[in-house]
This record gives sequence, structure tokens and C-alpha cells, in this order.
Amino acid sequence: MNSDDATELGSQLIETIFQDPSNIPQIQTLIKEGAPLWYQTDDEGVSALHAACYVESIDLIKLLLENGAPWNLSLETDSIDSFGNTAADIALSFNDEENYRLIRDAGVRTEFLLHALSSQSETLDVLKNEDPSPFGSSSAFLESNLIFSVDKNGQEICSVISDGETVGVMMGWERNIMQRTVDLLCSNHPSHTTGLRILNIGFGLGIIDDMFQNLNPPPIQHTIIEAHKDVLTQMRNKGWYDKPGVKILEGRWQDLTDAALYGYDGGWDVVYIDTFAEGYEGKANKGETNWSQTLNSLTELKNYFDILPNLLNGPEARFSFFNGLGATNSTIYDVYTQIAELHLQEAGLSVQWSDVDLDAELGSDKDRWGDTRKYFNQRFYRLPIATMDQI
Repeated sequence: MNSDDATELGSQLIETIFQDPSNIPQIQTLIKEGAPLWYQTDDEGVSALHAACYVESIDLIKLLLENGAPWNLSLETDSIDSFGNTAADIALSFNDEENYRLIRDAGVRTEFLLHALSSQSETLDVLKNEDPSPFGSSSAFLESNLIFSVDKNGQEICSVISDGETVGVMMGWERNIMQRTVDLLCSNHPSHTTGLRILNIGFGLGIIDDMFQNLNPPPIQHTIIEAHKDVLTQMRNKGWYDKPGVKILEGRWQDLTDAALYGYDGGWDVVYIDTFAEGYEGKANKGETNWSQTLNSLTELKNYFDILPNLLNGPEARFSFFNGLGATNSTIYDVYTQIAELHLQEAGLSVQWSDVDLDAELGSDKDRWGDTRKYFNQRFYRLPIATMDQI
């Protein structure tokens, strides 16, 4: 079938869904004739799955998914329509929770399977992120020059520039998220009154590490793993190497020995990870431009989940990470949040989620991004707190 024929069949399929959604036999015929379920209209980027959500037909959505309609098509080719919506977003806009969950759950199954296949096969090159920029390559990021600045609103920013585009490595608006994270990790921990043993991976602007240090009492052991030369210089200049109880490990966590990573034989009370471009796209989301990068983000994070039982000192210990997986789209964020939970469960951890309402806490100030690329545009941040399952 040539491209013109495929386009014609794809157009007919979408038109039939809009005009006569109850005509299931005709729609099935078009699918059997080869109507491409990935096809999107030129004007609005509508796919067959988008159309089925517009007409709110659960039977059509099931039929399309069963025949291989991509839950999200490829972010590389803008699976979202011209208005920035996935098919599931359309369902949600109609308050059609049943159809939203149908597509969302299909996305979870698909991406979970793709991740499992990619971890077992070196032949699935489509799943590998080949981005050589500092946004997508750990080595390129570690060789890049970081910019530390303060914007016109007094917000601290650590950023990296590549090909004229600026992405925040860490930005001051994240402070609210970090404070809530510290509260949930530490405030009622059984060892809080005597001093916690804390491991943090990824210093950035030092926001969460400042908060850890401000605990009363402060941590009795506070280890920070950081790999970027410019961040390490900032840490030296600000006296972090001289703080009591603080140990700086220079390098990527993947390259450290077990003895260095585990810190001491008993394990850690609190572990947090918030990195940029160490095999996954900045904070597990910054710099992402397509679905395969998000999948790679999760792959590296899954590798960390797998060693957590060796890092945590027991069922009272707690773990969290910056949850920015696919956070430029609500459906994608939902899908990857659920996959992260499944991967934590595989590692033997249970996770509790708390929603941080960023609009309420940050206000409607749209200027906090300045000239940087937006890497988190959801209203609610899903904050994870994970603990080891008790045997």
C-alpha cells in the first residue's frame, strides 16, 4: 500500500468514526483493509483514537486498542494533536473517566512491556536514546558548563545551554516540592529525634540538602553524591566540604563501589535521588522530547530501584525521587507514575503518593520559567514516599 492509499484509508476511518460511530462493521472493514491507526489529520492532528474519544464510544476505543492503536503515538512525531492533547486527554476533558482509564491502562501495559523488552534485548534500538546533547547524554552533560544565576524575581537557577536552548538543571520554584518531600521523609521518622542517616544523589542548587541540614537535630550522617564539576565547585565555595557530618562523593552513583554507596553497614534512614542526564533525561524528565527518552528515563530509575533494598536500613527507612517522568502531559505523567509504582513493587517497596498543588503554592506566576524550557507543566506534582515491604 502506498502512502496516498494509506492516507485515504486513514482519513476515511476518522471520518466514519465522527459521522457514524455506531457503524462498527464499516470501521472494522476499514481496519482490515489497512487503515493506519497511527494516521493523524493534517489540520488538527486528530487520530482515530482521538475521534473515538470525541464521540465518547467505549466500544470503538476498545476496538482500536485491540487492533494496535497507539495509546500515545510517538512523541517524536507529536502524538498529541495540534492543541497538545492525547486521545486520553480528550476523554478527560469530557469527564469521561471510564474511557480515560481504558486508554491510560493500555498505556501502562504497553510501556511496561516495552521497558521489559528493552532491558532484555540489545536489538530494540528504537527504545534507545541517541541524543548526544547535554540534555540526553550523561557524558555530554558532565562535560558541559553550567550557569548559576538569579532571575528578575529572585529565583535561583542552575541551567545548561545546548544549541541555543536553555534547560534548568534545578530551579528555585522546586523549593515547595522539596520542603514537602523533606517533611514526609523525615518529620515523623523514628530516628528523627536522634539524628538521621541521609543519602542524597544530585546536589543541583542544594535546596533539599539545605533542608536536610536544617533538621533539628541535623543528620548524624549526610552523604551527597554529585558528578558535575561546576556543581562540585559551587559546593566547595559554599563550604559544603567543611560541614560537620557531611560527606561528598564525587562521581556518578553508577560508578561508585558498593562500600561507598552504602555508606556504612547499617544502611540509610532516608534516601533521595534527583539527577540530570545520568542516562535519564534530567530529573527523569528535563530535556525529554519523545516517548523513547521517557522510557529510557524510567529504565535508569528502575536500575536504581533495584538496589534500594541494599541501601535502606529496614522497613522504617524511606525513599523518594523527583517525579518528573513525562510531566509535560497529564496522561503521560499519569502513565509513567503508575509504571514507577509497579517497578518499586518489583523491587520490594510500597509507595504512597501525595499531591502537591503547584498552582496553589506557587500562584499563577507564569514568569518563573523565564527563557528556560518548561519541564513540568502539571498542576499537581505526584510526590512519592517509598518504604520496604515487611516480610
